[in-house]
Amino acid sequence: MYNLIRINRRQFLKHTSMLTFSAGLLGNRFGQAADIVSSSKLKIQSGQKPNILFISVDDLRIQLGCYGHTETISPNIDRLASEGTLFNRAYCQVPVCGPSRVSAMTGIRTNSNQWYTSNLSQSFKSLPQYFKDYGYHSISNGKIYHHMHDDENSWSEKPWRSVPIYHGPGDWAKYNTYGLWNNPDSANYINSSSGRGPYCESADVPDNAYQDGKVAQKTIADLRRLKKKGKPFFLACGFWRPHLPFNAPKKYWDMYRREDIDMAPNRFKPSNLPSACGDSGEINQYARVAGRKSTDEFHREARHGYYACVSYVDAQIGKILAELKSQGLADNTIVILWGDHGWHLGEHDFWGKHNTLNNALQVPMLIRVPGYKKNNKTNALVEFVDIYPSLCQLAGIPIPREQVQGTSFVPLLSNPDLKWKSAVFSTYGGAKAVKTDRYLYSEWSNARMLFDHTNDPYENANIAELPENAQVVAQMSQMLKDGWTSSLI
Repeated sequence: MYNLIRINRRQFLKHTSMLTFSAGLLGNRFGQAADIVSSSKLKIQSGQKPNILFISVDDLRIQLGCYGHTETISPNIDRLASEGTLFNRAYCQVPVCGPSRVSAMTGIRTNSNQWYTSNLSQSFKSLPQYFKDYGYHSISNGKIYHHMHDDENSWSEKPWRSVPIYHGPGDWAKYNTYGLWNNPDSANYINSSSGRGPYCESADVPDNAYQDGKVAQKTIADLRRLKKKGKPFFLACGFWRPHLPFNAPKKYWDMYRREDIDMAPNRFKPSNLPSACGDSGEINQYARVAGRKSTDEFHREARHGYYACVSYVDAQIGKILAELKSQGLADNTIVILWGDHGWHLGEHDFWGKHNTLNNALQVPMLIRVPGYKKNNKTNALVEFVDIYPSLCQLAGIPIPREQVQGTSFVPLLSNPDLKWKSAVFSTYGGAKAVKTDRYLYSEWSNARMLFDHTNDPYENANIAELPENAQVVAQMSQMLKDGWTSSLI
């Protein structure tokens, strides 16, 4: 299969070298060649299209066993990774919920103001709409888009959430408007400025007392219902945790001993950090934070809460995957799982996202495709805009080249060591960032930031202003000017 790809790619480039490509076409020149990879590898019945189970997890960083973080208990996600391909170096376009999701759902590169699809500067069809056009029944459960009503007509059914978070009246996290807290003691801790409750809680309640348990229940019910429909489905399932507040049933907190939880190894700001690169203030809006953030007690408690939430969501994902198998759908269903952006867990004394450091940009992403390699890992640089064309190719439907600005990663599922794009691109606020194999570079109108991930993987020193790095800075800056198409092979 790999030789066939290479031969056809060379033939393709030979016969098209004189054409003028549009930006969208050029952005997928490798993806076009890879289109010849058919979905014949999929173990599906003749004439059927594969189902898509599309799982997003809010604020999930690569704090998972499958990424080598043995402190975190995530057996179901780890098992899913072992059954497919794990992307070791996946990156989001924007390190904040709404814009990141818009980019993944449309295949279009966005900025940090792009909270809705309605103000995109180009025409588009979102993933659920496009798949619906090709005969799929598309469903949205939980948090897929940031705002539930965004692009809602693209789904076959009205998007579902257990409570009207983000689209109901008032602040979604004001205590206890939408039932986010289940421990009666939490009512004793209210942030007087915001009206929000504590940033974490451990309540002795069943899984479905919180939203993510309800999302799992709804998704399981939909799998049973969709099996009877006799048509392929695009079933999107979005979990809220480990987004703040770190609220999870007590049994998931009990999986960890707080005294054994490690703290971040670098609880200090990187040297020469530009003032434009800051911390998210989101956690400060909750109670039980003020005056505690610099303490060891807070660091361990916050990490404990985050880990408990990851294990809670992992358990819900396990229930859904078990139901997929029980319904006899696993061999005809592509499962993709992604976290919408990274998160700082005390590194540099930061808590949250909202910057262009690696902890905010790097994301977990993995995919299981029946018939493809198992326990497959790739170090190729990939990004969220690559999801759209990849799912299209795997489903055997045309990639809308005039729209998508990513590259299908399907060839990596067979050969994880293929030469791939040389860089991925992100943005936040006034910063534009480019990540290459070795460096992460960010540029503002009046500042810049360079980290050498070979010699400084924890990003403790911004070396952009060192004279010996002038050439590297110039090259990285030029890559930003040239844009994402310049990184393609």
